[in-house]
Amino acid sequence: MRHLRITAIASRDLEAISEYFLEKSVEAGDHFVQTFHQKCQHLARFPYIGKSYAQLRPGLRGLLLMDYIVFYQVVEDNVEILRVVSGYRDLRSIFANK
Repeated sequence: MRHLRITAIASRDLEAISEYFLEKSVEAGDHFVQTFHQKCQHLARFPYIGKSYAQLRPGLRGLLLMDYIVFYQVVEDNVEILRVVSGYRDLRSIFANK
């Protein structure tokens, strides 16, 4: 099993998503958090399960989570969660020049 690391910007993404859900529905927020943790555990065991987004950034992978995409990369024995963003956003602009 690989180690999981959440970057600072991904933590800010998660915080913003949590705040959004708290305004709408505590139950939906709880569901998102639980599902995120389950996805992370699954990623730690099977890091290449996500879709390749190499066209946006070399080595970038993503896993769907409700209407969001958990973007990550596999580095040695680590899975680094880079961003958690809405799948409706302009993904190219998020990863431009990074």
